[in-house]
Amino acid sequence: MSSSDRVEQLIALGREHYNANEYERAEPYLAEAASARPSFPDLYNMLGVIYHAQGRFSDAEEAFENALRLNPRYTEAALNLSVTYNDRGKYEKARDVYTRAVSASVGQPNALDRFARGKLANMHADLGAAYAGLAMFDEAVREYSKSLDLCPEFADLRVRLGNVYRDMGMFHAAVAEFEHAKKLRPDFVPARIHLGVTMFSLGRRDAAMAEWHEVLRIDPSNKRAQLYIRMCNDENGPQPGSALPR
Repeated sequence: MSSSDRVEQLIALGREHYNANEYERAEPYLAEAASARPSFPDLYNMLGVIYHAQGRFSDAEEAFENALRLNPRYTEAALNLSVTYNDRGKYEKARDVYTRAVSASVGQPNALDRFARGKLANMHADLGAAYAGLAMFDEAVREYSKSLDLCPEFADLRVRLGNVYRDMGMFHAAVAEFEHAKKLRPDFVPARIHLGVTMFSLGRRDAAMAEWHEVLRIDPSNKRAQLYIRMCNDENGPQPGSALPR
């Protein structure tokens, strides 16, 4: 086998394990491939993700910086580097890299690939979750809305936004988000679970039960749906219009 063929095999094996989230197995293949072909930014980006997952933030930072040195327009690596800088307390650097990555797409609607849009959306969603945890609901809604502007097809983000609306007492806005999530993914169990809870809070017991029974059709062992149905069937259980445990 030629050296070129071996490197190709290393990359293929490394990428296969990487895509399966088998980072420990992917690392030696990718590290050897990067040593043999130091001009491949994608190898450094994958290694950076692995190092970050292992808590090796200094190594991750170096890997992402290498990827960007080779390809300054590598948006995914820039976003990963921004997150790593933030983890290391380098907040100014994190903001600068993030700003450049986002501004590079201004005027170019298709400049961000799907993965990059998803990463940005999840960054906004993580900030939204932090605000929600502090009961700063307006700020949480703003961040989740930004995430959905980037990735309107992410059903899980719609459910998270719906939960914030419900916590704000905006039940009809919450229902709208859960229904939208259902249309995007009819088998997405969290959308139906939370829609049922919200319907019950609105006094619509039958609609709530219908959602939870559909959950059990999709996932017969779902414990939350089983609990809610059992509680609602119990004559001493909660009455429509009251809150259920989440």
